[in-house]
Amino acid sequence: MDKGISQAVIARLPRYFRYLGELKDQGVERISSQDLSRIMKVTASQIRQDFNNFGGFGQQGYGYNVEYLYSEIGNILGLNQKYELIIIGAGNLGQALANYVNFERRGFLIAGIFDRNPDLIGKKIRGIEVQPMKNMELFIKEHDIDIAVLTIPKEGAVLVAEELVGYGIKAFWNFAHVDLNVPEGIQVENVHLSDSLMKLSYNLNQTV
Repeated sequence: MDKGISQAVIARLPRYFRYLGELKDQGVERISSQDLSRIMKVTASQIRQDFNNFGGFGQQGYGYNVEYLYSEIGNILGLNQKYELIIIGAGNLGQALANYVNFERRGFLIAGIFDRNPDLIGKKIRGIEVQPMKNMELFIKEHDIDIAVLTIPKEGAVLVAEELVGYGIKAFWNFAHVDLNVPEGIQVENVHLSDSLMKLSYNLNQTV
């Protein structure tokens, strides 16, 4: 993908993909940027600018073919591929993510779950047995794992991430409340749940 495309544009693509998927399921065949803007509550010019980064997709006087646009955005997001994931941390959050079936529909397949807690090792979550951390290296190499999901306390996350990079992991979905120290070229998507809640708190207080 063109590295000149801003992360702000990339961040909006999943939302386009979600709305277009809903329109496709409703049997909508084509839609104008104006109609899409009303549904998504963004400006039509913003939509056109975003799509122009990837060649436009639309035809003047016709609008956008919903199924084609949905498929193309999915391809841009890499959803035409399958990704093997492991979850590090089988606590409440790790179990909740493992039980979320929509990931599989998007091509993200949970291959393994790991934890240090002896009370959790051996437990099965959606048919996947929780393994001890010492098994990670061999498992990653045998299963060609793409992404590691970190749902562990921040105190151990940095060292675990460094180990995982050494085992060949190229991307992290990081729920640990800490910045990871990884080499250039390793992709990290941080998810700080409390940050989102604090943003909501701010906006709530602006309306009081």
